[in-house]
Amino acid sequence: MDIKNLDQLLKVKFDNKMKLAVVASQNEEVLEAVSEATELGIIEPIFIGDKEATEKIASGLDLNIDKYKVIDEKDLVKCAETGVKLVRNGEADFIMKGLVDTSILLKAVLNKEWGLRTDSLLSHVMIYEVPTYPKLIYLTDGGMNLKPNVEQKAKIIENSAIVSKALGNETVKVACLAAKEKVNPKMEATVDAAELKKMYEDGKFEEGVIVDGPLALDLAVSKDAAEIKGFESEVAGDADVLLVPTIEMGNGIGKGMTYFANGKSAGIVMGAKAPIVLVSRADSYESKLYSIALGSVVSNYVNK
Repeated sequence: MDIKNLDQLLKVKFDNKMKLAVVASQNEEVLEAVSEATELGIIEPIFIGDKEATEKIASGLDLNIDKYKVIDEKDLVKCAETGVKLVRNGEADFIMKGLVDTSILLKAVLNKEWGLRTDSLLSHVMIYEVPTYPKLIYLTDGGMNLKPNVEQKAKIIENSAIVSKALGNETVKVACLAAKEKVNPKMEATVDAAELKKMYEDGKFEEGVIVDGPLALDLAVSKDAAEIKGFESEVAGDADVLLVPTIEMGNGIGKGMTYFANGKSAGIVMGAKAPIVLVSRADSYESKLYSIALGSVVSNYVNK
């Protein structure tokens, strides 16, 4: 598999369709995207939520969900618990947030007794396709971790590498972003980036993952900028993953790619036993569909 653009995600089919547990399924936009993904043969959905409301919305959209499993549950906390347990028990491969608060779903995911905890850290991985960059760019973490420390950043890198490799990248080039490429003790992002680079040089990351930093954004994505500044690096100008030091930087870069660069995007949360599709109300229908397809591809990869 070698995914070069997000539309290719929609064409990936598996003999055993990945089963998606939709938590609080009574949401028009989510239902629309899930139904489209189902019609494309990407997933097999399991709807968990208010059955009457779900069926009413589906009927209004001319969507037929009669042939799929619908679990009637009006309590949102129980919806989340049911969805998580389906994944935990192997009855679903990944999970998607519907009309439920993110905090409710993540609390269920992190439940110590029956949740989907691992030794890793939950982190958000966004994939952007922008006309000005020659390949897909992975941005992390602009959605969950506010200001991760070095150990947390290492786990965030590992999560993003799984997603990148699931889409066919044997080599994953990670740029640890900061405001400048020189280490400054007063700028924590530069210090952390240098530590992460040292971890890479000491063989602490899996094979195929190359980590460099600190790198300013221009050096990470522009070969011309790197050449002008005389900066030599395997990552400079050719980054796959942009690791941000804070959620503010990640949020800003991501929305910049969407609204200034007309970028397409897909995103999932990694670090649990299965991918989690967390979509925002502001996300386009297209982005929701891409995110479901991404979850399917990553689920298949981690379950091999």
